Amino acid sequence: MKRFDARKVITDALREKQLFRGTVANPMVVPMCSRSKDVVEPLLMAQWFVDCKDMAAQALDAVESKRLRLIPDVHNKTWNHWLVNIHDWCISRQLWWGHRIPAYLVSFKDKPPADNTDHEIWISGRTVEEVKEAASKRFGVPLGEISLLVEKEAKTATAIGLFQDEDVLDTWFSSALFPFSVFAWPDESSDLEKYYPTSLLETGADIIFFWVARMVMMGLKLTGKLPFAEVYLHSIVRDRDGRKMSKSLGNVIDPVDVIEGISLEALHQQLLTGNLDATEVEKATKGQKEFFPDGIPECGTDALRFGLCACLKQVGDINLDINVLQGYRFFCNKLWNALRFAMLHSLGSDFKPLARFSAAELSLSPVDQWILSRAASAVKDSDDSFREYDLARMTRACYSFWLYDLCDIYLECCKAVFTGDDENAKEAAKYVSSYATYQSA
Repeated sequence: MKRFDARKVITDALREKQLFRGTVANPMVVPMCSRSKDVVEPLLMAQWFVDCKDMAAQALDAVESKRLRLIPDVHNKTWNHWLVNIHDWCISRQLWWGHRIPAYLVSFKDKPPADNTDHEIWISGRTVEEVKEAASKRFGVPLGEISLLVEKEAKTATAIGLFQDEDVLDTWFSSALFPFSVFAWPDESSDLEKYYPTSLLETGADIIFFWVARMVMMGLKLTGKLPFAEVYLHSIVRDRDGRKMSKSLGNVIDPVDVIEGISLEALHQQLLTGNLDATEVEKATKGQKEFFPDGIPECGTDALRFGLCACLKQVGDINLDINVLQGYRFFCNKLWNALRFAMLHSLGSDFKPLARFSAAELSLSPVDQWILSRAASAVKDSDDSFREYDLARMTRACYSFWLYDLCDIYLECCKAVFTGDDENAKEAAKYVSSYATYQSA
């Protein structure tokens, strides 16, 4: 009997027995399935859980003792919040795909079907053979009297029947095993010994608990080692107003569209190839007109990468504006023109770079010395920024040196040198300009 029919029958039965006291309106949100349009109601089921308290304590100690470094360290507070207040982890999922839970329900030939909430009649193992041996030992039944069942309610023809739970593991559980399972773990492979643990994990800050913490817990529990020594947690890319990107809002920015460029009409056409309904398509179309009235200009790969690095913050998300990326496209054009100037006008076809650049061997002018000092400062700032994973500071150092020091000042000064009569100054400017452009690039 269907649930709504059953409710009516129960209500009628209560009325017949004069036990019905009446109905009271209960304002609530009724969830509806987007596909079937049916009412979605919770159904209590037996689930598999993992006790995480001991593993969480080890993960907390790893960060506190600085064996594991979270970058930026502001995320230490989030790490502690999740792991100090950790609960048992439900790893059961009622899906058709995934890693099936390796637990088997035991049923007996001369007994009624077992209650799957009874822990004593569940056996787990890595392989079917391992499970059969455990069942044989626990219940004193020969291996030949143990068989596998394809249905939970099926009657076993042998003394014991084993039915594997139909639930699959939570995706995050399978993902937590990734750092070492890809190297044939639990087998002791040469790849596992050589490549595990790794040095650095780079991922989004929004999954610090769902993935990062669980990889750490699983790694320490199953291998006795941290899966990585450092975790670089980058920002989430949002639209220019700070909203999360959504197809229905029309504010999604596809990296390919930024690299190659796309018209507004083509953006509208993309909406028709998805699974949005008519009302969402209309809403998204309005959003695209607001965000990209002239489409998305072609910016190229370099400008996109440089722009994302420049917008990175130690704390907070990236509010991505196409106009900013287009500005970095113009900056890339500036780099190209500076290199062309050095190649065609400064160096010439017969130029041969020095095997070892030495400023002491050249007659350097004050402006030559100045640009070399600025280049050295930019290189040091970039190197320090890379070591600290401060990519925004690194891009500022590159941008400032190339645009304001090299292009706006030094190369302009070189034009007068190359058209003058001082051959020593020309020679020095050639080597300095080549060194400043190629080495800093």
